[in-house]
Amino acid sequence: MKYKAYQINEDSGSFSGSMVELDRPSVEQDHVLIKVSYSSLNYKDALAASGAKGVVRSYPFVPGIDVAGEIIETSSSNFSIGDRVLATGYKIGMAVPGGFGEIVHLPSNWVIKCPNSLNDIDAMSYGTAGITAAACVKKITDANISNDLPVLVSGATGGVGSISVGLLAKLGYEVHAITGKKDQDEVLHSMGASKIILRNEYMSEPVKPLDKGIYASAVDTVGGDILSKIVSMVNNDGVVSCCGNVAGAMFTSSVFPFILRGVQLSGIDSAESSLSLKNELWNLLSNEWSLNLKDQTKIVPIDKIESEVNKILDGNQIGRIVIKHGE
Repeated sequence: MKYKAYQINEDSGSFSGSMVELDRPSVEQDHVLIKVSYSSLNYKDALAASGAKGVVRSYPFVPGIDVAGEIIETSSSNFSIGDRVLATGYKIGMAVPGGFGEIVHLPSNWVIKCPNSLNDIDAMSYGTAGITAAACVKKITDANISNDLPVLVSGATGGVGSISVGLLAKLGYEVHAITGKKDQDEVLHSMGASKIILRNEYMSEPVKPLDKGIYASAVDTVGGDILSKIVSMVNNDGVVSCCGNVAGAMFTSSVFPFILRGVQLSGIDSAESSLSLKNELWNLLSNEWSLNLKDQTKIVPIDKIESEVNKILDGNQIGRIVIKHGE
C-alpha cells in the first residue's frame, strides 16, 4: 500500500522537493501509524528542505516536525485505532520521516492524545512554534513575574514570537515587540503588542554591561547581539526565555545582570521536552491560554508548499503556515 509525501531529494549538492508515493511502513513494537490530516511549516522544516547541514542526516527525506491526525494502526496499549493525536519535535522530520507525508510511523512515547477542545487545524496553527512559545511564557509565569513593567519579545513577527506576544497579552502583561519588518505594526497590535520597536532602532546603541532595567522579563527568539542587549535591560528577578539563534549562536554578557539583579536566563528546547510537559502545554493552549490564530494562519495544500519554504528561508514569512493533506 502506498501513501503520498512531499520528499526532498539531493542531486550533486542541490536539493529539491517533489510529491512522491512511498510504501506504507509496517508497525514496529510500541509504535503507531498515524494518518496525517495537517502539519505545519517551521523554520527547521525549511532548513531540512534546503539541505542545511546538521538538520537531516541523509536524503531523500520527508520533513515535517509537526503532526496532527488519527491512529490507523497501533502496537501500543496506550492508543486505539481512531484516536486523534498530536506529535511534535523529538526526531520527527529530522531522523524519522515527518508530517509532510500523509502517513507517519512513530514511537508511541512521542505521541499524545489531542485535547477534545482543539481541532487539528488549530493544533497545527500552534504546532512546535506554539509549544515553544508556551514553554517560554510558562518560565515567566512560573517565576511569578509581576506586570508592573512590560515584557519584551524579539523576533515578534515569527511563529514563536507572534504567539508569545499573544499569550503574554492574554495573561495581562504589557508587551513590547521587536521586529525587523516595518510594515507589520497592525499584525503585532492585533496580537496584543502595545509598543513596536524596530530592530535597527533597538540595536542603535551599544550593548552595555548593565543597562536600565526597564523590562520585567523577555522572550528572545533570535539570539546573538539582541539577546545580549535584552539580558542587560531586564529588571530584578526577571526571566529571559531563550529559544532561537537566527541572529547568531553566540552572545556576550557581563555577570552583572545575574549577580546584581538576579536575572535568570532560561533555555527552551521544546523539541526534546518530556511528554508530560508537552501534555501540560497543549492543555493550556487548548483552554485558558487559547488564542484565535485564524487571521495569522494560512492553510496550504502539501503539493503547494515549495513557495512557502522559500519565503521562510528568505525571512519573508509572516504568521503560521498549516499544511493540509488530502482533498
